[in-house]
Amino acid sequence: MNFTSTNIDFNPEDVKANDPMVLFSLWLEEAIAAGLPEPTAMTLATSGNDGQPSARIVLLKQADEYGFVFYSNYHSKKGRQISENENVALVFYWQAHGRQVRVEGTARKINAGQSDEYFYSRPEESRISSIISAQSEEISSREYLEKLYNDFSEKNKGKALQRPDHWGGYIVIPELIEFWQEGKHRLHERIAFTRTKNSWKVSRLAP
Repeated sequence: MNFTSTNIDFNPEDVKANDPMVLFSLWLEEAIAAGLPEPTAMTLATSGNDGQPSARIVLLKQADEYGFVFYSNYHSKKGRQISENENVALVFYWQAHGRQVRVEGTARKINAGQSDEYFYSRPEESRISSIISAQSEEISSREYLEKLYNDFSEKNKGKALQRPDHWGGYIVIPELIEFWQEGKHRLHERIAFTRTKNSWKVSRLAP
């Protein structure tokens, strides 16, 4: 297949490698190097048994040959929906580079050791927030939340904070990764990698 460049380089060799994570890593590294705002921000779309979709921005914390990792409260709305339906979607958008990446796959909890490692690397303030917040649940006021935070901080001053069982990581294991790059005259590049039994099928899609 012949892959041409658009407004910025779309390296044919990266596509020919038949590994979408190579190309994803390159695009992410270029976004970070360019100082784009929140380059690891991604939209996560989930739905539960009722079929009602829900989407929000989360932060990518790791991407490798196994998938895309983010962290959250397991009791949050996204966590409850994932427990009912593991099929999810991700979208990355780097506007300044005219680039988008879509991911479709399944979300599963990562192992406790990996969740521990990331939890203990976080600032203490973030760890406290993860412990005390009943994410997605209704609360009475901002003052209630701040009092909860302050009371916990005072009570546990100087103590080692343990990762709560309700908080940890998910990995999105991709079945489809589509790369979109803005082109002149709206003739955009769309290259899709679809997982097969032993490799990835590469396809060009009409814009």
